[in-house]
Amino acid sequence: MIGFLIFPEFQLLDAAGPISVFEIARRHTPNAPRVITVATKAGAVRSSSGIEMLARNLRSASSVTTLFVAGGEGVEAAARCKTTIAFIQRLASRGVRIASVCNGAYLLAQAGLLDGRCATTHWSCTRDFIGRYPKVRLEPDQIFIRDDRVWTSAGITAGIDLALAMIAQDHGEEISQATARQLVLYHRRSGGQSQFSSLLELKTPNGRFGSLLSWVRENLDAHLTVEALAERAGLSARHFVRSFTAETGSTPTKAVERLRVEVARERVQSSGEAIERVAQSTGFRDPERMRRAFIRAFGQPPQSLRRAARSA
Repeated sequence: MIGFLIFPEFQLLDAAGPISVFEIARRHTPNAPRVITVATKAGAVRSSSGIEMLARNLRSASSVTTLFVAGGEGVEAAARCKTTIAFIQRLASRGVRIASVCNGAYLLAQAGLLDGRCATTHWSCTRDFIGRYPKVRLEPDQIFIRDDRVWTSAGITAGIDLALAMIAQDHGEEISQATARQLVLYHRRSGGQSQFSSLLELKTPNGRFGSLLSWVRENLDAHLTVEALAERAGLSARHFVRSFTAETGSTPTKAVERLRVEVARERVQSSGEAIERVAQSTGFRDPERMRRAFIRAFGQPPQSLRRAARSA
């Protein structure tokens, strides 16, 4: 049985998204577990949207083998609730697999489950989370992370990716893919995929150079020199570099590499396409050049990221 721990002001999709994954999985295999929601008090629990979800009391989780902990605006109060924290600790001591969605990671950290472990949470919580829980090896640029029997995921929809990964682990890749198709998803994002888009990370991506950046991302295999980009922007190379850097916070050369490496990583992790072909089509040309860019960006070569994605 899979339990979902909710609390007042929880984020509805943190629970409803993964719950729907397990619901659909049961249509494809009779072995998929049933799902229950639990809370410190049985009855209707109000989410931050105002929609309520019915929950059983914590004693109903006696046969739970996996516990999902939702996040949301009410996580601060939940982290101060001794009953809630003791419940999480008790299930973890029984060997129950524990997972958090979004800032539900605060509850796992408060319970001491993340000390010394790799974990992730919503990117906006990074500075605060590190300050509160320095013993946690936080990796904010991840969709989800599994460290032994403890799983953590990034913001909201990442809980769906985590749930699909659990389905794949428990019931096989075929069931996970069938579940994703039923949910009209492009399967699942790998755990190592970035929470961010390079276009969004660049300052004012919709400003003066917004259309240029969008064009670059759609034409990564083009010869994207500073001179070529400056000509497209209608500026001299010197003026272009100065203006682009001031507006986006990145030099044109670094911005192009970030966009290339983002698209390349997505293809490396989600397909069996040859590394040489990925390098060619994303503008790196040379696989060795792409390998060096991956190491600068992710600390790992493409082959390592592909192996990690497949094992996840």
